[in-house]
Amino acid sequence: MSQKIQMYTNPNVAPSPPGFSQYHSPQNQYPPAGNPNQYPPDGNQKQYPPISNQNQYPPVGNQIQPYQHDQYNMYQHQQQMPPQQNQGYSVIQNPNYPPPYSQGGQVQSGYGPVIQHQPGAYQPSPQVVADGWMPIPRAVPQNCPNGLQYLSTINQLLVKQQVELIEALIGFETNNKYTIKNNAGQKVFYAIEDNDCCTRNCCGPTRPFEMKILDNYKNEVIHLSRPLACQSCFFPCCLQSIEVFSPPGCLVGTVEQDWSILTPMFTIRNAANEEVLKIEGPICRYSICGADVEFKILSKDKTTVVGRISKQWSGLLREVFTDADFFGITFPIDLDVRMKAVMLGACFLIDVMFYEKRGNLEDDGIGLC
Repeated sequence: MSQKIQMYTNPNVAPSPPGFSQYHSPQNQYPPAGNPNQYPPDGNQKQYPPISNQNQYPPVGNQIQPYQHDQYNMYQHQQQMPPQQNQGYSVIQNPNYPPPYSQGGQVQSGYGPVIQHQPGAYQPSPQVVADGWMPIPRAVPQNCPNGLQYLSTINQLLVKQQVELIEALIGFETNNKYTIKNNAGQKVFYAIEDNDCCTRNCCGPTRPFEMKILDNYKNEVIHLSRPLACQSCFFPCCLQSIEVFSPPGCLVGTVEQDWSILTPMFTIRNAANEEVLKIEGPICRYSICGADVEFKILSKDKTTVVGRISKQWSGLLREVFTDADFFGITFPIDLDVRMKAVMLGACFLIDVMFYEKRGNLEDDGIGLC
């Protein structure tokens, strides 16, 4: 008991933990035990750092200091490891890795094909689209406006106007709605006229309108704008036209009516106002005995037929009591998608000019005057 009291009363000795022997401080400790309050020590006692020729830190003389040679290459004096020497973990060369895999009943060596989807998960086919809509083509042309990639793989469009019950019964003009399909019967676009009631019922077929053409996701991919104008041969300075935008706000082309007396004539122009194609209609626009009425799409020199816009027979009752018409558009499959969109705008202009009724009264005729 007296030893423990003596150990704790000694100010220079710390108590030892239980189970350990008493700690004895070295004689040459720092600061020296003789006078612990003195710093640094004086006299001939050893001090830090040493003076005179004693070994000091950091040493001087032959020590190489990298920054004295090249301050941008501080590691130039480090010893370089020889090439082909493994740094870090050793690599175990296993001739059986990667393990062989089986494909098509044959054992293949090396790595297998990359797994794109989880096994057993439902992977919808790109050809399967809800509600009969056309799938997005795999190959998209360069600089193709968003939404027009559907037109890059087709050479025919079928335009079907929906029947409006109110319009069929009492002749009250409503906004026209169209379904646009490809030759396989798949929906490509959906078009709807944007107009006010007064303009539709007062101006009739000559009315101005805006038309939105939507895709499967209800995105507006094409916008049509038709200003108010005349279509009689007595007013050659104020003829019909329609502008085609894709995407909305970006002009891709126009359709302009040319002055003529007998046959309807139109000029197709691109965004630079350059003449690209011509459209020539028949003298008689009546559908006789269920035959189609064709508007030929010609080259700009009118020597080659490159396509057609056909007013198709939609049935006796539909032709007599409604103005819901069927149209077919054919064009070369390699035609620019922008010009294909302009052909679609030309189809709507022809429909409104020649086949839109005023109060269920037929307005088809011969010539333009």
